[in-house]
Amino acid sequence: MLEYNLPRYLPSAEELPDSDETPVDNELQELIPGLLKAILLILWSDRMDWLFGIDMGIYYDPDEPPIVPDGFLSLGVERFYDEELRPSYVLWDENVLPILALEVVSQNYRKEYSDKLNKYQDLGVLYYVIYSPRRRRKPRLEVHKLVNGKYELQPGNLVWLAEIGLGIGCERGNYCGVTREWLYWYDEAGNRYPTPEEQIKQAQKRAELAEQQVQQEARRAQKLAEQLRALGIDPDTLD
Repeated sequence: MLEYNLPRYLPSAEELPDSDETPVDNELQELIPGLLKAILLILWSDRMDWLFGIDMGIYYDPDEPPIVPDGFLSLGVERFYDEELRPSYVLWDENVLPILALEVVSQNYRKEYSDKLNKYQDLGVLYYVIYSPRRRRKPRLEVHKLVNGKYELQPGNLVWLAEIGLGIGCERGNYCGVTREWLYWYDEAGNRYPTPEEQIKQAQKRAELAEQQVQQEARRAQKLAEQLRALGIDPDTLD
């Protein structure tokens, strides 16, 4: 439960702007968090206690503009609270801090490694993930974890987020017809969870294999019937 030293009467999400009206600099700022959310929608389809916001304002003070990560994850909140969905994420209404914030660095640097890092740290967001596809000499993916009030960079390209029950990492793959490096969720053993498109293809392959097995069984049954008839036995009379 969050505690705020704020005015008694606070605006609701419906009364606050739902966007900072800043256009994204790169389509990846939408597609990368969009892929993470799409995987969660399947992986956690039976759960209603989480929210993955994309380009949604997080209000922490009614007199300050919201901070707008490219993506963020909150656990222990209502998946939907009415049919209009959330226009923004208001901390004094939700009473739950996001557990993870994601920033995708675009061509126009927006202080992801300085001001934004400090802001998420001050708010108390447990994991701050920065992905910079343009980096060459430094890791493109950085996962910072809040330890004793300060962010500590976690080692590795794939980082296990124990409090979430997922790992996050990057590897080459195809999403929306684009082959490049993407961010994915992983299980504790390091196995990547498939994208929706991959799940569809896997389901189609399973259906094709099942159909092939049915056809093989039918051919074997037909061959056996022919062998019985050759022996003068009518297979239709057998129980």
